Amino acid sequence: MRKLIVTALLAATLVPVAASAQSNEDLRHDRRDIRREQRDLNAAYRSGDPRAIHEERRELHDARRDFREDVRDRDRAWGRDDWRGWRDRNPNWYGRGRWEAPFRYTAFRPGLRIAAPYYGPRYIIVDPWRYHLRRPAYGQQWIRHYDDVILVDTRRGYVVDVIHGFYR
Repeated sequence: MRKLIVTALLAATLVPVAASAQSNEDLRHDRRDIRREQRDLNAAYRSGDPRAIHEERRELHDARRDFREDVRDRDRAWGRDDWRGWRDRNPNWYGRGRWEAPFRYTAFRPGLRIAAPYYGPRYIIVDPWRYHLRRPAYGQQWIRHYDDVILVDTRRGYVVDVIHGFYR
């Protein structure tokens, strides 16, 4: 009976390791595909054939989409999008403290355009992984606004996502 329990425990610990190794292998494979498709696109540009260029652009786009999907799947498997559960298990990391901005609270919603002072360097969350927030895309930043967390496209000033009551 003891051997059965030990074997079951070992199997339970090895399955997530094997799954993460497979996920990392998928990411390496996808990166390789992107590099190969980029080389093919460059060759198509050199040939000057419009159909080949169009085809290679589409294949490069598909390879990049596959990579993004694998990254998203890996992040979900590792619990990086589960910030609520993480907050419940680690409440001290989310301690509000005394935090006030020099402007009034505004309840933002996705799609709004906000002024640059709202997403200045003072309000940027530089370590979103610590709070299990998803990784912002290029040109986006997680911003703290009172108890809320806002994902802002810093190039244009648009609100991409809002988590109300994040620091409660």
